Amino acid sequence: MMLIDGLQCGHFTPEVFAALRRGGIGAVTVTCGFWEDPIESFDALGRWRDLVAENAGTCAVARTPAEIEAVAASGRTAIILGYQNTDLFGGRIRLVEMFAELGVRVVQLTYNNQNAVGGSCYEPNDGGLARYGREVVREMNRAGMLIDCSHVGERTTLEAIAHSERPIAVTHANATSLVPHSRNKGDAILHALRDTGGVMGCAVYRNITGDYYCASVRNWCEMVARTVEIAGIDTVAVGTDYGHDNTPADYAWMRMGRWTRGIDHGASAAGKPIRTPKAEWLAEGVSGLGQIPDGLRQVGFQPQEIEKITHGNWLRLYAATFRPN
Repeated sequence: MMLIDGLQCGHFTPEVFAALRRGGIGAVTVTCGFWEDPIESFDALGRWRDLVAENAGTCAVARTPAEIEAVAASGRTAIILGYQNTDLFGGRIRLVEMFAELGVRVVQLTYNNQNAVGGSCYEPNDGGLARYGREVVREMNRAGMLIDCSHVGERTTLEAIAHSERPIAVTHANATSLVPHSRNKGDAILHALRDTGGVMGCAVYRNITGDYYCASVRNWCEMVARTVEIAGIDTVAVGTDYGHDNTPADYAWMRMGRWTRGIDHGASAAGKPIRTPKAEWLAEGVSGLGQIPDGLRQVGFQPQEIEKITHGNWLRLYAATFRPN
């Protein structure tokens, strides 16, 4: 059974691509950038295109649901190009279309800080979707990019859902009512996603998943089942936020970027390890995600429901948002 992962980040290598195949991961949205400006983002996109070309035997860039299914059917992993911030547009509305034409399909409205688009989940006050943010949402709709609100503030997320003409995603988070954390999403957002055809990918990142749900694949699938109770079977998918071999320098860039001289812990906290331990059931690496279909069966999901969670809901959302070049 094909598995689609709504988001991963870190250092992708030939070994990682091989592990993705062992885990049955037919498609994954990768993180091409966090805080980078337009030129840096073009550079990152170029590096990703080179990386995929160098590993053409195990992966290929996909721009549409049909391409995703074709790549997966060929025994490779479909790479969906994404960014975790709108900084790549540099305040220039025309760059939305240009990045879309280069194959970018998923962009998060804000990362850990408020930006010109709207508020983030870590700001003490979320002012909502800005005027420029409304323009970006509409332009992403037009250009065929999926809007991601994983790190976005509660009010801005709800306003993005309301303003968007197409369904949106929370690609990598969990329900706040199950795991209280500012990076997770309240029931109002889950219900809004349900009512508009959006999707939330459940994460395995320990800082926002908690020790209990990281202890075994069955425990994690219990969390998925409880999320389905809140949002419905058509709204819930997989979005692990799995990081590949991130170093202290990588975490420093993800959390502090260039915006502070100080220390910011992101989803972590003072006193915790910089590199949070992986979930126990992923001790052997990303290939362990292949346990998810069986874990879903263990907690009572039926075959058609498992298909929706593992790949069907993402493919439906991609069909509603992606546009061929």
